[in-house]
Amino acid sequence: MPEWLSGFGDPMTVPWEVLVFRLVEALVLGAGVAGIYRLTRQPANVTPTFPATLVLLSVLIAIVTQVIGNNAARAFSLVGTLSIVRFRTAVRDTKDTAFVIFAVVMGMAIGAGQSVVACCGMLAVGVAAGLFRDRVARPLSAGREMVLLVRIGWSPDLESRINDILWKYTGKIETMSLSTARNGSAMEISFRIQLPEDASLTRLLGELTRLEGVQYVDLRPESQEG
Repeated sequence: MPEWLSGFGDPMTVPWEVLVFRLVEALVLGAGVAGIYRLTRQPANVTPTFPATLVLLSVLIAIVTQVIGNNAARAFSLVGTLSIVRFRTAVRDTKDTAFVIFAVVMGMAIGAGQSVVACCGMLAVGVAAGLFRDRVARPLSAGREMVLLVRIGWSPDLESRINDILWKYTGKIETMSLSTARNGSAMEISFRIQLPEDASLTRLLGELTRLEGVQYVDLRPESQEG
């Protein structure tokens, strides 16, 4: 047999029927991981290509697990090779990272022939993801206490001008914290404010951002703070 065909006669290779079954199973469970991801995440938080990535990861890891088998040397060499490949874009949510690990574990379990473990893990993680699925955020509205964060450059009268604007729109102002930012070149001020029902949030933010020296403004319901 030619040397380049020797791999097809490797006695450690699993029968092709088993290999095909495992890869199909990895594809199905990978699709299940992607389905759980879509069902438990808000559409605004879903990157269009991410579910497909989860499916591909499950199949690829199943293939890698087949290649490794019980060969420790091969395992170390593959780990070194795969460490070169990494995501070039940062995962923006820690929950997305959990789903990446979920897909990898499913592929490993199927590649190792642990179908029962994979199915039980799919069920357990699916229940957990359902219990802690994304909640619909309440719309930003007036008529309740909110937290306002303003970052400003150093200016002797800018803080007083900010307070003047706030008193035009609010019935209550409480300074919560003061801190430096950008290596001491700016200051962040956190306010707790009470907005009446007829207050215009867009006008309030517009006036604040138009002030010379204001670098950043963030307004959110107090319940979302922290």
